Amino acid sequence: MLVTITMNPALDVTTDTDTVRPTHKLRCHSVRHDAGGGGINVAKVAHVLGAQVVAIFPAGGVAGETVCRLLDAAQVPIAPVQAAEATRESISVNELCSRDQYRFVLPGPRISEAEQIECLQRLREVAAGAEFVVASGSLPPSVPADFHQRISDICGQLGTRLIVDSSGPGLAGLRTGAFLIKPSLSELRAVVGDDLATLGAQAAAARTLIAAGRAENVVVSMGGDGALLVTADAAWHYPPLRVAPGSGVGAGDAMVAGIATALARGEALTDAVALGMACGAAMLLTPGSAACTRTDVARLLAAAPAPRPV
Repeated sequence: MLVTITMNPALDVTTDTDTVRPTHKLRCHSVRHDAGGGGINVAKVAHVLGAQVVAIFPAGGVAGETVCRLLDAAQVPIAPVQAAEATRESISVNELCSRDQYRFVLPGPRISEAEQIECLQRLREVAAGAEFVVASGSLPPSVPADFHQRISDICGQLGTRLIVDSSGPGLAGLRTGAFLIKPSLSELRAVVGDDLATLGAQAAAARTLIAAGRAENVVVSMGGDGALLVTADAAWHYPPLRVAPGSGVGAGDAMVAGIATALARGEALTDAVALGMACGAAMLLTPGSAACTRTDVARLLAAAPAPRPV
């Protein structure tokens, strides 16, 4: 079983407009709403892949109720924690004339200390016996930077392996105990303070995180340049999968979902990252942050080039 925890969930709002211009009223066309935020996106894709998964997150206000309703409709099992302040909304606007996408990501509500404790207690209850916990997404302003370390400590007590996909303080606050972390290349650069111009430099930087005990394995997502899997003694570069450009919302989360699902099935880490690459690419074919399909994932996985040692 997989358990995801998302401290900064979102109601994703996606719409289209002909042209984005400052100071003008931008008349929008159709609108869609999706349950979003790191771990929620992971849970949605893992569910599509057939994994047994439960999503934990704080939910407040009408937006929080809508997130819960959308996940219920998709039959994704959830264990929400009631929050006093409203869940944030994130807005994506597709400009039809250029096919560019503009994404507006709000910081999130204040999650009280009591609500944070309840989320961790819910994790203790739900994750007992789980193969993996995935802590994914940003931390809202009120949640301390060491929150993912607190999750790591709980996973250590439960004997459950932890995957962390976060940025900024959420990534920096993780000191020890993760099985795998998935920074983007820009996030890895921010952590090590270097431009990391080559694959060799990137692998070496990721290995410093392993040597420090922060994680056993590192997967660096590099957008159009693919991904890099780094372990204590090896590294592989995964070339990108070419698909028609589309919404990039949730692509990194889908990658994590593929990795976690494959690992929970007992597959090798190298194969798990290949599935993650296919899931991330398949996510580009969906509107908004809608989950990718198993058909697209299988097709892209079959066509994926083999990873190359670094």
